[in-house]
Amino acid sequence: MRQTMLSRLSPAIRQYLVVTGNYWAFTLTDGALRMLVVLHFHGLGYSPLEIALLFLFYEVFGVITNLVGGWLGAHLGLNRTMNIGLGLQVVALVMLLVPSGWLTVPWVMAAQAVSGVAKDLNKMSAKSSIKLLVPEGAQGALYKWVAILTGSKNALKGAGFFLGGALLMLLGFAGAVVTLAGGLTLVWLLSLLLLRKDLGRAQNKPRFRDLLSKSRAINILSAARMFLFGARDVWFVVALPVFLSQTLGWSHGRTGAFLALWVIGYGLVQTLAPRLTGKSRGRLPDGRTAVGWAAGLALLPLLIALGLESGFDPARVLIGGLLVFGAVFAINSSLHSYLIVSYAGRDGVSLDVGFYYMANALGRLVGTLLSGWVFQLAGQGDSGLQACLWVSSAMLVLAVLISLGLPSNREREKASA
Repeated sequence: MRQTMLSRLSPAIRQYLVVTGNYWAFTLTDGALRMLVVLHFHGLGYSPLEIALLFLFYEVFGVITNLVGGWLGAHLGLNRTMNIGLGLQVVALVMLLVPSGWLTVPWVMAAQAVSGVAKDLNKMSAKSSIKLLVPEGAQGALYKWVAILTGSKNALKGAGFFLGGALLMLLGFAGAVVTLAGGLTLVWLLSLLLLRKDLGRAQNKPRFRDLLSKSRAINILSAARMFLFGARDVWFVVALPVFLSQTLGWSHGRTGAFLALWVIGYGLVQTLAPRLTGKSRGRLPDGRTAVGWAAGLALLPLLIALGLESGFDPARVLIGGLLVFGAVFAINSSLHSYLIVSYAGRDGVSLDVGFYYMANALGRLVGTLLSGWVFQLAGQGDSGLQACLWVSSAMLVLAVLISLGLPSNREREKASA
């Protein structure tokens, strides 16, 4: 019955389902692995800042992978880069199965570096594949499928946080890692059998010096994306969890559950972005849309900081502000994800997408480092979080100013005429 239903689907839809299934499985294990590392090393007595630093190589290698991964995808095909990413994530999990005495900080950082390479190969491959599986010129369908893929990924990442915590309680650290590695190995084997062999391989092989994008629109969008994600992580990665735990007195379980639910809600809003930005009324987003939504987002960290400074109940200010920030940020992220896939050329699409997500990873890296440094420099507590929020707002203003250079749909039509 299932085989009959699958055979009725077009080859492009079948490939989309394989790509999406791979991406979902990977994202679930990635979220679970992050929560496993956080909870396990917190139990060993590591501070929040020290735990955040365990993920430093995860972000550093994400920058490198996105830049080089696009070139690899154009040469080898996106099926291979996606399968390499799945295989490397299995390796990263297996690296954590060594005896507990070997789980030193350098070893865990190395495992996270492998996981960072795996994650960005997988993401670049999935996002690039959508461009090739949607008919050329069907921009409305492209926006819808990109939003579904992006939003479902973040919802599953939040679910992965819950999965990691549950597995840790039920099976212990080693048992949880074995379970994740075994499940992902099965997905990897199925992907090797089902994913099309020539997906995304460029007809004109790009040279290594073609890694940097020659498109003005993609360069501008990439710069805006870097500040957008830096603005989120500058207060979200270290300052927020520490503030919730130390200043508001939340337990680690409560903090982790809240952040997991926030990520799930963030992902669900991303899937609704096409409706919220006018696609149902026949309008597709462009550079002007990106400017408007980024400008609205830039006000939110400022308002949260002022609310904390004014003496209102910090829990209510922060939770309410986080919910609004998460919803508006999700729409901004989904808009950007659509625009990069729309701007990218079909031949060698992974080069453009890889360059863009390199800027995304660089923003996360800078934001992560600033989150710990600014929070600590400003004295932690209320003052530390407020300082991070001010920096976040400043970075979002820069994203708005950069986005002013993005083309409108009318300008793109004139350029292609």
